[in-house]
Formats: sequence, C-alpha cells, structure tokens
Amino acid sequence: MVDSFLSASLVALLESEAARGGGDDVVGEPVAPWGKLGNVEATRAKPRYVRMLATTYCKSARACISSAVGMNVVMTSDLWNLAALIPNWKPQGRGLELARKHVASCLTELRLMLKSQDFLKSQSNNALQQGDEIGTTASGVHPVGFDASLNSRLLSPAPPRAVKILSWRDAIMYFEKLLHDLDIICASSLDPVLENVLPFIVHFQKSVPGLVPRAFLQTLLVQDGKLYGRDLPCDMISRALSLPDIIGDKEFQMNEFVVQLGQLLINLLKILCTNTAWQRRKLGKSLQDWSTICIQLEHALKREFGETRNVLPHENMCMRVSKQLLVWTQEHTYWIAYRFLILGFELDLYSPREYCMVYWYMYVVLMKLIEQMQLRILASNENSRRKGKKKKDHPKDFARDTAFPSSCLLLQCYVLLSEGLSMMLAALRNASNSFQLPNIFNSEQERFIQHFDLLQKARLPEHITYYSFKESASHAFMADVMKYNFFKEVQKIIPSLRGSFASEPEKLAEIRQIEQVAEHNRIALNIISQVGAGDPSLRVSFEFTHHRHFAVAVVKRS
Repeated sequence: MVDSFLSASLVALLESEAARGGGDDVVGEPVAPWGKLGNVEATRAKPRYVRMLATTYCKSARACISSAVGMNVVMTSDLWNLAALIPNWKPQGRGLELARKHVASCLTELRLMLKSQDFLKSQSNNALQQGDEIGTTASGVHPVGFDASLNSRLLSPAPPRAVKILSWRDAIMYFEKLLHDLDIICASSLDPVLENVLPFIVHFQKSVPGLVPRAFLQTLLVQDGKLYGRDLPCDMISRALSLPDIIGDKEFQMNEFVVQLGQLLINLLKILCTNTAWQRRKLGKSLQDWSTICIQLEHALKREFGETRNVLPHENMCMRVSKQLLVWTQEHTYWIAYRFLILGFELDLYSPREYCMVYWYMYVVLMKLIEQMQLRILASNENSRRKGKKKKDHPKDFARDTAFPSSCLLLQCYVLLSEGLSMMLAALRNASNSFQLPNIFNSEQERFIQHFDLLQKARLPEHITYYSFKESASHAFMADVMKYNFFKEVQKIIPSLRGSFASEPEKLAEIRQIEQVAEHNRIALNIISQVGAGDPSLRVSFEFTHHRHFAVAVVKRS
C-alpha cells in the first residue's frame, strides 16, 4: 500500500542527523533537489531561504507522491493538499485552520500506513525481508530501482555531512512528529502581545522540532518586518508598555531608540526559532546590542529629566514613556541573559563542578529580571489608574492594585531554586574537596570567564565579577543552607501557583517538575546535614531527572 512511497521519499524529505542535531542549520538552501535534501548549507538566517526551503520540501513531496502512481499505492489527496498549501501560506496567519484539517487527515493516514505493515510483510518473500530496524520499506524487501547514493557523485566538493536513511517505522514516526509540530504552529492564537509570543516559542522549542517546522514558525511570526505580517514592532512595544494612546503615534514610531528596539525585537523572534546551539550563540552576541541600548536610554533619561528612576504620579507623558521604555528594555535584556544561561544545560556545556557558579549567576540575573518586571507592572498599574480612577482615589487604591502576577511568583521559585542549589554546592565544596575545580588545565576564574564572558562584556549585571562569586561562595556553610531552607520556601509557593495556572497544562507540568526538584533536594539536604557534609563516606551527585535546568542531589554512602 505505502511500501514504495516511503522508500522513495525518505532521503528526499528527511533531514540529516547533522541538520537536526546542531550546527548552523537555522534555515538552509538544499544542496540538491533530490536524494540529499538533508544536506543544507547555513545561510545565516536570511528570511528568503525559509520559504525557499519550504517550497523545495513540498515539491519533493509532490514528486514522491506522483512517483507512486501505478504501483498499487493508495495515497489520498491530503498530503498533496498540505504540500500545496504550506509554501503558499497566506500572510497574517490566514489559512491555518485549513492547514490543520489537512494535518489531521495526514496523521490518520500515517496510522493506517503503520497498520498495513503486517499485511505487506505477509505478501512478500520472507527470504528477502530485512529487519524492522534497517528495513526502508513496509514489507522489509529492498526497494527496487532506488539507490541511496543516487547523487553522491554529483555534489560539489565539500566536507562530508552524515545522511542517515531512517527505517520505514522510524520514517513514519518522523512524519508523525513533523505533523504534530506543524499542528502546534497552526493552532497558534496569533496573539500580538509579546509577553505571550515569547513563552509560546520557548514552549514549542521544548519538543526539539526539526528544521522544517522551525522554518515555518519563523515565516509565520516575521513577515515583512512585522509580527504575523500585521503588527509593527513599535506597536508591539507600545502595547507592552501599556500605553495604547501612543499606538500609531508618528513621533513615537520614528524615535531613534524605538526603531532600534524594533529591529532587535524582530531579530530576537528569528533567533528563538533556530536550533539550540545556534540560538545560544546568537543570543549571547545580541546581549551587547541590548545592553548598549539600555545604557544609551539611561544616559538620555538622566540628561533630559535628571536622576529620578521611579514613575511619579504627576510626570508628563514624555518622561513616563522614556522611563517605561528603559524598564522594558532592561527586563528583556535580563530575560535574554537568563535564556542564554539555561540553554547551556540543554547543550551540556556545564560540568558538575561548575554548577555552583552557574546557579549563582542565574540567581543574580533572575533577581534583576524580577526587579525590572515588578517596576514594569507598577508602571502599568499606574497607567490604568490614571485612566480609570480620579486623583483623590489614588492613595487609597495603590496598595490594592500593586499585586504582582503569577509569572513573578514562578520566577521567584526559580530564584529560590538557583540560590538553594548554589549555596548547597558551595557548602559541599567548602566542607570537602569533592566539588573543588581541578587546576590541571583551567583555573576556576578562567572557567568563569569562559562561561560568562559575553554577559560580563554586556555588564549584566553591573559590578558582578568572579571575585563577587568567590566571596559569596566562601561564606556558604551547611548550617546557613538549612537555616534559610530555600527548597521549603518553593514548596510554600507551589499551591498558589497551581490555582493561578489551573487552565494552563504546560505551566502545571512545569510547576510539578519544580515541586519535585524542591522536594528531592530538601530531603537530600536533610540527609547531608544529619550525616555531615565532611563525612568521607558521603557521595553526592547531581542529576537532571525531573527538570532540564535544575538539578536534583542524589546522596549515597560508600
């Protein structure tokens, strides 16, 4: 039924291990239109290549479907329709509902294909069948007239790139994941609020999507320099500042800082759609640009309005917009810095002996992030109060309206986990030599510079150096860790977070993971305290069994 189709389409449609696993595979231009589509050349995220890749991908799919005619291959029109629809994706997200219907039909067909395997095997010669692990057809028989090395001698001289031809069953699973990823993109609400767009991209990246879904996501998000092809970057910024009065204001749109921030914002959206390695590399380099804008904004604010940083009740619109723009820029700068740090865990860039300094730096960055977020929320509450309340009601309602959202509480959990882990590791290091960094090749200071050099160059945060970490770590002892009990504090916050995120399954799953990390580390901390951190028989290791970024202490005795 589907034997010949998938055997002929594997190499043409599947990405290679190199393209999926890492390297500069943001968006690429196929080296050959047939047989080696997985080999892509890095194009430095030039947007025009996103649609080029999608178009070539779908043309190959059509060619594969067409080649199956006359071979008793029954293939309905849904995959064809999906292949025709995606390259012609309409601007501003139109046509996504139709694409979802074709995705659902394709998933149904794939399940039927998988069920047909037993029948196809029963109709073929058993002596010619290959195992399910290596067989590239449903029947297990080697495909007739198809050679995996078809274009190998036609490629231009270049370093070799691994092209792995998946088995028939793995190919089904690959297409199923591809369709699920496309379905998530098509189900996007097209929310123009930046505070919702960024978490959506981050959550989508958790499933490690392939090159094709990431290219489609970037095409959907950024069209003609606008979000979804309709929202200007300056409007996104004014909406984030809770100042709808300035949406469409020409003076605001033409402001030098707003124009630069808009360019950085569009670039950030593109970067977040790339693979993990490329994303971290580009985020680190962009920190310098964001930090420069922060410094320029701060100097301009001091020059025009003096040293006042807080939002005052009776200040004019220009002063209020300038201050809120500075706070918003600093908040997103620290958000990028935090994203840069946690991606290091996903790429396994940190050794266990470096976790102490990494969690300490995460704690410092998160504290700054929460500070800027709270300032932005206070400013937004002040803007709402100006519109909906009289001036005489201002003092009475101020305390009631300054409650911070659940996103701040979630960040507070991250702060407590980071501080607790860094202090626990520092206390273990001070009590024994098990977590001391060896000086065979690099000193601890050199490791610190190696991991945080881009943050240090961007002055994130200011006045934070290796010596700040060294002094903080030297004063950490197990008695202090038990006294402050950071992990228990996390458990106290969890119940309120569950109620706030009751309608968001992704957030509930994240909260559950955080709760497990806090519970296991609290128990491990009690055991270490009872046995004694300096006990030579004590063996403490850290594993990422419950969360991708926050480790769990595993305590054993030899």
